[in-house]
Amino acid sequence: MIKKLDITDPTMAAEINVLQKNAYKVEANIIGYFDLPPLNETVQELQQCGEVFLGYVIEEKVVGAISYKMSIEILDIHRLMVHPHHFRKGIAQALLTYLEEYEPSIHEWIVSTGTSNTPAILLYKRNGFQVLNEVKVNEKLSITNFKKFVEK
Repeated sequence: MIKKLDITDPTMAAEINVLQKNAYKVEANIIGYFDLPPLNETVQELQQCGEVFLGYVIEEKVVGAISYKMSIEILDIHRLMVHPHHFRKGIAQALLTYLEEYEPSIHEWIVSTGTSNTPAILLYKRNGFQVLNEVKVNEKLSITNFKKFVEK
């Protein structure tokens, strides 16, 4: 089941923070960069991020989540995470599909991921995202930015 999460609730924020650290450790290993901001974020910082969170819940436990911010015309996905024990179960895809249905008025979407994060890049491309550009953050990290237009 997918549902909206209250990230201001300390218990929920702590659960998401643990999920985030588990998921982003895998990304850090994939891209070879271990100073990703989600790995260092505190529960309090997470609570104050201003993002909307949707969670994929199994037996009352959040095993996947997607977060975003919206302007009038653009939806910016900030996080998409799945607990490693639940990889390859279609959870990331389900969250993306649900979000598109949850926010039907949005026509333009953006998202970013590490350029070496092949699983995420393939997921975004399968869902109609096009590479916008690549940005070299430092000697060890490059980010690929994507954009998607949804016709309604």
